[in-house]
Amino acid sequence: MKIITEKDLRNLIHDQDMVAISGSGGSGSCEAILKGIMNSFLETGHPRDLKVTCGISPGNLTDDDVGMNMLAKDGLVSYAICAHLGMGKIFGNKIGENKIKAFAVPLGVINHLYRAIAGGEIGVLTHIGLNTFADPRYGGCRANEVTKEEEDIVSLLTIDGKEQLLYKSFPIQVAVIKATYADEDGNLSLEHEGVIGEQYNMAIAAHNSGGIVIAQVEKIVPRKSIRARDVLIHSSYVDYVLVAEPDASLGEYNIPFYRPEVTGDKRIELEKIPPRPLDERKVCGRRAFFELKKGDVVNLGVGMPDSVAAVAAEEGCSDDLYLSVESGPTGGVPIGGIVFGASINPDSVIDTASQFDAYNGGCLNMAVLGLAEVDKEGNVNVSKFRTRVTGPGGFINITQSTKKIVFIGTFTTVDEKFLVKDGALSILQEGKKCKFVDTVEQITFSAKQARKNKQEILYVTERAVFGLVDDGIELIEIAPGIDLEKDILSHMAFRPKISKNLKEMDKRIFLDQKMNVVLQKKES
Repeated sequence: MKIITEKDLRNLIHDQDMVAISGSGGSGSCEAILKGIMNSFLETGHPRDLKVTCGISPGNLTDDDVGMNMLAKDGLVSYAICAHLGMGKIFGNKIGENKIKAFAVPLGVINHLYRAIAGGEIGVLTHIGLNTFADPRYGGCRANEVTKEEEDIVSLLTIDGKEQLLYKSFPIQVAVIKATYADEDGNLSLEHEGVIGEQYNMAIAAHNSGGIVIAQVEKIVPRKSIRARDVLIHSSYVDYVLVAEPDASLGEYNIPFYRPEVTGDKRIELEKIPPRPLDERKVCGRRAFFELKKGDVVNLGVGMPDSVAAVAAEEGCSDDLYLSVESGPTGGVPIGGIVFGASINPDSVIDTASQFDAYNGGCLNMAVLGLAEVDKEGNVNVSKFRTRVTGPGGFINITQSTKKIVFIGTFTTVDEKFLVKDGALSILQEGKKCKFVDTVEQITFSAKQARKNKQEILYVTERAVFGLVDDGIELIEIAPGIDLEKDILSHMAFRPKISKNLKEMDKRIFLDQKMNVVLQKKES
């Protein structure tokens, strides 16, 4: 193990190398290494035309010079294989503008690919992605037009009469990973990290590909001072270490200060978390909350779905549920916003690949995920909107493996305004963009596959609730104060089925007080 500085990186990473980058949005990004790569390129023109791979791209959803945005300089990166491309907004925009060739691979698949690469395997054979844009019949994970000329990275196979997808392995020349401490030999620990992520699998994949591993740590500690059980990456797999103290100037991004409540070293009183204001986000979160059962293992997506965790805490039900995040934590309350991926008071924190082993096999009772665009078949798109490319993250794994899915989001978008008061909803200003469209731009959730899997699917908005049926979607609930024709049907590009038992949403959802919901026990 050799201790290096940012300037040493220009001699370690070469043109066209495939670089694996750890991190998950605002958690665990190796900012100092990414900054070193950027500065080397700006000062010398090298490395250039890098290939990069990551799970959830590091970034804070802005144009700030952080995370993957630092690699968005023209000519620095030419090719990407990632699960989520949009946390670094500029980087995602470059892909949308066809300046970077990119494949958007489901998060569980990319994590299992790192493990397959480490093990010298041909790839990952799985059902995940069938009938979505990951399926070669619908694009083969291609994120933009310019990538159509690239060789396929996924193939459709039929084994024992069952369709499967084979995602192909690829060599990794460099892995850049974030850890907490390195001892003098190079053993790495992750005590201060709220997300364990994919660091280990990335490191072994690069090592066994004949590449190098570069770790960013807070501090070098004495030899043998880290407990064996706390060493998550052995020194034999670590080539270089860069010491960089947490950068407090980054604010909440990248959790610059150690927070013991996200690592399990300390617990805080969840009752001290202030309740959300009564708005459309809380309305959707409350309606989704009604679908939960006591003892459920539940995944919450990024964005509006994290309102469900806030509702559970407000109702005093957090300990009756096991809220889970695909990055590895289970239990406690997932953190929303740019630090998504970590949880407050988690019961356990495991690596992302292992979490997806459980997810893919159906361990989740329910998932609450975002709703960006829905079509007449019931398909959902959350991954591509013209030149805005985000990728699926863990969305495809979760939606194809979970018994019950609740999609939540506002009914329309762009400049919408609502008033929730006295048990009813008023629309003060309608959104400029319709979310219920004739055909989604990209299939991130496949209604066809869900019907085949016999899953229960709900689409929850602030004014209406729909269910997936055999021939499309059906309106089953409407908010108090809302007119069916004026406020719902006139803002849809298609006419849904309307239930004969159409009912009003529970009035408690729209009252600015605790709902006092008692979760029912799930069926054994």
